[in-house]
Amino acid sequence: MREAFIFWVYLYSSTYVVLCFWFYARPRCLQDDQSSNSCTYEVFSFKDIHITKMNGDKLTAVNLYFANQTIFVCEKTVTTYSHESKVNTSKTFTISSKQRCVSNNFLFSFCRQLLSLYTLSQNPGVSAVDNKPILHPLWVRCDMSDPAGTAWFGAEPVCVSNKVAGVKLYSITCKGSTVEKKSLVTLEELKQMHKNRHHSSSMGIKGSARFSLFGSTVVENTTIESQSSVTVDFKWSHVESILEIPPLSSTATLNIKVVCGDMRSPMFEMYRELEFLQTLANGLKTGETEWMEPLESTSAVNLTKVYLEELRNMAKTLQDQAAKTQEADTSIFNSFLERGDLDFAEQLWVRMRKSVTSYQDIGDCLKLVIEALRYGDIKPWIHRDSSSSLSKLILQSYHQQIDHVSLTGITPVIMLLEVGLDKMRKDYINYLIGEELTTLNQMYYYLSTEVDVQEQVIRLRKLHHLLEIIVTCGTFLGLPYDRQFVLTQSCLNHYKTSTYDEEHEFKLQIKPALISHFYQKEHPILWGVEISSGQGLREVRTSLQLSDKPLVDHVIFETDFPNETVNGDIEEPAFFSTTMCCSFNSFA
Repeated sequence: MREAFIFWVYLYSSTYVVLCFWFYARPRCLQDDQSSNSCTYEVFSFKDIHITKMNGDKLTAVNLYFANQTIFVCEKTVTTYSHESKVNTSKTFTISSKQRCVSNNFLFSFCRQLLSLYTLSQNPGVSAVDNKPILHPLWVRCDMSDPAGTAWFGAEPVCVSNKVAGVKLYSITCKGSTVEKKSLVTLEELKQMHKNRHHSSSMGIKGSARFSLFGSTVVENTTIESQSSVTVDFKWSHVESILEIPPLSSTATLNIKVVCGDMRSPMFEMYRELEFLQTLANGLKTGETEWMEPLESTSAVNLTKVYLEELRNMAKTLQDQAAKTQEADTSIFNSFLERGDLDFAEQLWVRMRKSVTSYQDIGDCLKLVIEALRYGDIKPWIHRDSSSSLSKLILQSYHQQIDHVSLTGITPVIMLLEVGLDKMRKDYINYLIGEELTTLNQMYYYLSTEVDVQEQVIRLRKLHHLLEIIVTCGTFLGLPYDRQFVLTQSCLNHYKTSTYDEEHEFKLQIKPALISHFYQKEHPILWGVEISSGQGLREVRTSLQLSDKPLVDHVIFETDFPNETVNGDIEEPAFFSTTMCCSFNSFA
């Protein structure tokens, strides 16, 4: 009775009155606003209480249980003090070397009161709740001041026929890293913890683990950072011990995130070529161009003159010339997607993209080429399906009729950009179709020239990113053809409807046996076990997660052990321990 009396006294204080209004009245429009579920934005702020609506995957610890759900996150408003300006500003918790931050975590007792108020707002037995919307799950940051070290409290309405039947309450506790496996909770202790809390006679046990297969590496005690990563998630039943290796009967899913430009990638030379193409496109769009450092010491104009002179000196048939130019390709174009059939325009592109440093260079080079075509000094060959303006001029030169081209303004840039787009599209087609990973019909979206030049460049970037993903998995993981085919189709379909995004994580199901040599002697970056009992809406869970990094970002752990490992470099890795407990409270 005393605790209930104190709670209602707090309820009538200003903060609780405002919170009551928010829990009972305000959420209706927020619940209906489904368009913003993937965004993070403030929905409530009063005094030191701050509530944000976001997707559960934004928070690592919560993501394990609410990855695809919209949630409310309640935290204390943080005031930061800048050593330089001495001006106070309120904002979300951030750690900076130039700032001192006040904790944004609520006291343990206050967190429980917030969840009590939330639970009360969802109870259909309370008249004020009648016909009120069902709220998203609420998660409250805690300061870990209790003996268990609680970092998060959560509450989730449980519904039957669109009516709230009860609430599931969650608590997430954390411990700092340790290399002593003996100090970790055992599987039997975790089972007993679940049994004591829920008095269950039968329990189900599931295991999960995540290993890093590709990412940052260590060479001679130096870490080479990489923004690309390939991890694999395992799930299996019948767990026998903590940190056991996933059995070959597990289900395995690759999580693939590849950022273009990694110097270790076989696609790096193609990436540089694409960057030059993007430089031209950006110049057309903004009117300003930041030219890349030339790869050739000889100027673009001189390289073009030498190339044209070589063609003039060829006293052979067109077919012989083609054979000759094909033979010369390998010394000029040396990359992963090497082709032996570069036509005249493509070889001109190869020379120019390595040496051009100004708009003047482009105009001068194209002027030399067009004059040589007009006077019949050269009779170059081109691919039949070439669509660039320069290719059309070459076709006209076969009949000694060349349209006048004014090489002023942006015309030279557009002409060169068209040649680059033509050439690089053929490079990608050559690989994908040559490896039988797709067909021309499936690639129509990426090859279409009916859209404007800027859109063509965007689609080419998508195609390049796809190739980076396929080549990375094929080269470093040795994926078999059937998995590469499935991955290619997944990427092609994704980018037909989605914007370019190197942060997107592609998923691929795989048999553990195909990658067993990568993970069986490595340490996991995340290992978990989940014990469950009950059925349907009354199912409750107790889980343990061991990770090489803390799953909680609002608490700084004082430890002598490193927070992360790189490719199993540490023989005995330190693991952070995170435990989640769940209970069901019925309103019946």
